[in-house]
Amino acid sequence: MSELTFVCYSRCSTCKKAEKWLEANDIAVTVRDIKGDNPTAEELRAWHEKSGLPLKRFFNTSGLKYKELGLKDKLASMSEDEQYDLLATDGMLVKRPLLVGDDTVLVGFKEKEWQDKL
Repeated sequence: MSELTFVCYSRCSTCKKAEKWLEANDIAVTVRDIKGDNPTAEELRAWHEKSGLPLKRFFNTSGLKYKELGLKDKLASMSEDEQYDLLATDGMLVKRPLLVGDDTVLVGFKEKEWQDKL
């Protein structure tokens, strides 16, 4: 298995659950704090393309920042480049946790999905 990077926010309960699951399953990861080391637009583009998911899945739609900026109504009219650039401005806009490897990108923590992919 390729080296995995666990992109998370230390105060996020879902990230904590995912981290416990990784530990329980002896899956080694490099931890990257999304608030202190926000993904770049280029990283987000690569992860999005590798994931096969809709770009909207990379947005933390339940986050305060998402709601403050009124993104629910704005995303549809934004280009992908604009969305990548926006995500790269603030880690709190990005859905977490992210688990990124050479051939894997998992967005959010769904235990069954992680079990199946890892």
